[in-house]
Amino acid sequence: MEIAEDYRDAVLPGTTWENRQFSGCDFRDADLRRLVTRGCTFDECDFSGADLGQSRHQASAFRSCVFERAVLAESAFHGCSLLGSSFMDSGLRGMFARDSDFSLANFSRANLRRRALSGLRFREANFSDANLAGADLRDSDLRGARLHGANLTDADLRGAQLDAHGLVQANLRGARVDLDIAVAFAAAHGLVVG
Repeated sequence: MEIAEDYRDAVLPGTTWENRQFSGCDFRDADLRRLVTRGCTFDECDFSGADLGQSRHQASAFRSCVFERAVLAESAFHGCSLLGSSFMDSGLRGMFARDSDFSLANFSRANLRRRALSGLRFREANFSDANLAGADLRDSDLRGARLHGANLTDADLRGAQLDAHGLVQANLRGARVDLDIAVAFAAAHGLVVG
């Protein structure tokens, strides 16, 4: 295990890491383009300002990591846990995730416009003031998510799990919903259904 190692400003494009463990390591402003991780664990590591463009991550865990102002363009996460990580002001254009858990993650002010986020777990995640316009959130778990000021216009929420308080906090104009969400939305706005 690597503990509190300093990788600041490191230039490591195209590196592959397998089954490595990092705790409290500093990757700020590192060049990690095309990084590949398999079965790695990162606990409380700081990736602020790092370039992780075109990186690939499989069955890796990024727990309570900081990705503020990081570049994650064209990066992919498959079967990963990003529990409690922060993505404030990150470049998430083209980021792809499948079978991954973003519970308790912070996406405040993030631009997730038109992102494919279906089937992901975002329990108790913070999307305050995030732009999710046109995002595909079908079948995603958004229970307990903070959506205050979130822009969900034209988003696809069919099959998503949402709490009633989230339905009154976000801008949902033009969002596609199923019957369960429509009824919950009406009830959350004080209508008597039935």
